[in-house]
Amino acid sequence: MAEAQKPVEKPRLITEADMTKYKTAGDIVNDVMRKLVSLSVEGARIIDLCTEGDRLIEEGTGAVYNKIVKGVKVNKGIAFPTSVSVNNTVAHFSPLVSDPLASQALVKGDVVKLHLGAHIDGFAAVSAETIVVGATEQDPVTGRRADVLQAAWYGAELAMRLVKAGNKNWAVTDVVSKAASAFNCKPVEGMLSCLQTQNVIDGKKRIILNPSEAQRRDTETITFGEDEVYGIDILVSSGEDGKARVEDSKTSIYQKEGSVTYQLKMKNSRMVFSEMQKKAGAFPINIRVMEDEKRARLGLQEAVTHGLVKPYEVVYTPSNTFVAAFHFTIALPPAGPLLITHPPVWYKSELVKTDKELEDEELKALLTKPLRETKKKKKTKEAEGADGSAEAK
Repeated sequence: MAEAQKPVEKPRLITEADMTKYKTAGDIVNDVMRKLVSLSVEGARIIDLCTEGDRLIEEGTGAVYNKIVKGVKVNKGIAFPTSVSVNNTVAHFSPLVSDPLASQALVKGDVVKLHLGAHIDGFAAVSAETIVVGATEQDPVTGRRADVLQAAWYGAELAMRLVKAGNKNWAVTDVVSKAASAFNCKPVEGMLSCLQTQNVIDGKKRIILNPSEAQRRDTETITFGEDEVYGIDILVSSGEDGKARVEDSKTSIYQKEGSVTYQLKMKNSRMVFSEMQKKAGAFPINIRVMEDEKRARLGLQEAVTHGLVKPYEVVYTPSNTFVAAFHFTIALPPAGPLLITHPPVWYKSELVKTDKELEDEELKALLTKPLRETKKKKKTKEAEGADGSAEAK
């Protein structure tokens, strides 16, 4: 008899080796986040937190994957510079020593968003979470601070259950809006979550939060695919419309645009761009680490003007509002969704007390579902009775 042919296995977009690198980066990010949360106390200077976060990422990535393979070192390091954004600052605040706001320190009650990322061989794990300075179980977060934090928390928990192969991006957009509305809040307008691949954290498949009519029209409908990885950024404002604007903070984080080519004309621009590529590659960089901050700012102007480099602008919601954020990195292997980053370090329900609650029955039901459904093998009666038909990773 002819030997039966084995079915041809579909090639994987993410290998097990790739996934190990993602998870290693996620572990490093979690270790750094734990340290930063413990340091984010009353009196801590924002610039000190940012520089310490970046130092710890470099230290963590420097301790792994040091074997040279075929004469090539594994590239690794910061995937997103540490930023510490307070109260109505939406994101990307990571000042230079020369900036007027460099001496800003945390005070009790500040709503603080910690955001950072690490990569191993270009496989990045990026995470963000929100804490409130000085809050304890005996003195929990209340009022609008609690509302916005709880809205962002639920938004993230719901979003991660909808980022799965076969679902559409608009399902995530809509569920985050519904969660925010339950706490009389709004997602920050136009904020994006993106597909990730090796050396890319801002891929073309995207999710948008609280889009304007024009943004909704211009955002492509996408379907999440098997073996894809996404960085999901949930940002919620206590403001009435979620709109944000640029104010007087100077941008310090920049990234090379992978799809744009342009021959820089100015010598200083070429020198700065070369240094930027050498130090950060395809990932964002804080110009604090450049040899000359002033020269770097001047040199980047031409690159930004012609779209060769994109700035991560510091934007703000109105001064009487708060913004809370949670960012997680999630992979979609065939067995089901898998979190690459860890759960938030600081958040627990005992620290946040709001008089509002999620009442939508569909959303409440979605929250009870695990990220990954696993099939139970019924080999014995004991196995049939064992708990474990589903698990959340």
